[in-house]
Amino acid sequence: MLKGEITRKIVKQTVMTSVYGVTFIGARKQIQNRLEELGAGKLTAGTLGHIDDTQVYRASMYLARLTLNSLGDIFVGATTIMDWLATVAKEVAAGGHPVAWTTPLGLPVVQPYRRSGAYQIKTVVQHIVIADNSDRLPVSLRKQASAFPPNFVHSLDSSHMLMTATECRKKGLSFAGVHDSYWTHACDIDEMNDTLRECFVRLHSMPLLENLRDELTSKYPNLQLPPIPQRGDLELSSVKSSPYFFD
Repeated sequence: MLKGEITRKIVKQTVMTSVYGVTFIGARKQIQNRLEELGAGKLTAGTLGHIDDTQVYRASMYLARLTLNSLGDIFVGATTIMDWLATVAKEVAAGGHPVAWTTPLGLPVVQPYRRSGAYQIKTVVQHIVIADNSDRLPVSLRKQASAFPPNFVHSLDSSHMLMTATECRKKGLSFAGVHDSYWTHACDIDEMNDTLRECFVRLHSMPLLENLRDELTSKYPNLQLPPIPQRGDLELSSVKSSPYFFD
């Protein structure tokens, strides 16, 4: 059914969001949307126009499961680090603390996720439910653990963007950015590309996981945190000459 029809675009979003903790349901919806864009049961003359809605749903489940299962084989290091971050967050939250850390640029971050609280107020006219988001509520272990890997990665991405913006300012380059999309004038793109790669190497040459572990053990000395995953063999400086690292 799908033989010869799977393109990079169909699975790209799922692969890219895997580091942010995309769930199976989310992955299935992403892939289903891509299949429907190709015409699966929705549009006429689409690449997969011969497949009906039920088959699209089943195909998206199959592809989502296959894609997520293969990530652990292809991106071993990333998967291992994500699991380590989630385990660390569980240990912190199990002690009744929200996960908190400091970015490489010195910005303190605290995850606000706590168990939901609600109070029902009865009046003559109606019943009103008021949500309680107070810091006095116990932390949500599940949410603290599932959100920490993507939030930690986001904090590194934002640090990279700020480092790049600062360097561009020093060099007299105009700079604008949203998350991982950087802009400058066309005449300065090559110089910005070199700058953002230099900043990336500088950032990720830092002992990021070691610093995180030291910070958490300093705050919570009774925690039993797992050992840091072993580093891979990537030559970090190679990104400076990679044309597709940041395109």
